[in-house]
Amino acid sequence: MSRRLLLGVFGKEQDILGVTSAARKSGYKIVDVYAPYAVHGLDHAMGLGPSRLPRVCFALGLFGAAVKVWFEFWTTAQDWPINVGGKPWNSLPAFVPVTFEVMVLFAGLSTVFAFFYVSGLWPGKKAAIVDPHVTNDQFILVLEQSDAAFDISRVKRLFEAFNVLRIEERLAEEAR
Repeated sequence: MSRRLLLGVFGKEQDILGVTSAARKSGYKIVDVYAPYAVHGLDHAMGLGPSRLPRVCFALGLFGAAVKVWFEFWTTAQDWPINVGGKPWNSLPAFVPVTFEVMVLFAGLSTVFAFFYVSGLWPGKKAAIVDPHVTNDQFILVLEQSDAAFDISRVKRLFEAFNVLRIEERLAEEAR
């Protein structure tokens, strides 16, 4: 069975926020919302939870710092101890500046790679543009026609209450 989608094209930011919130409250499955710029409050209207990327950033930054401190301690105190000016081999304050830099490096790079992995981005991937105007001046809400109880006329009335410009039905393969 092919997956059918219903696309509503809107011209204003307030309309897309309102229709997205109303569609979610009505129980429709929101596939995605396309906008030419970041719309404040759209994630809340879609019912999206908070991102887990800050936790990934913190955990892998901490991991990088711990591995770096262990490696520096191991090299200076265990593997190749050299007495330089009578200073102790395991001088932890000397490790702080480089540890901070390595922590920032691990946190930054791991966050970027985690974002690419989660969002399915990779070099050479073709962009899935639903409509050429979405990058310019229009907003698109994509709903999935999940079952036989999906009433298109009711959804069209919902869209028209929020100044819809155009409504399209597509198969999921055509939407990409």
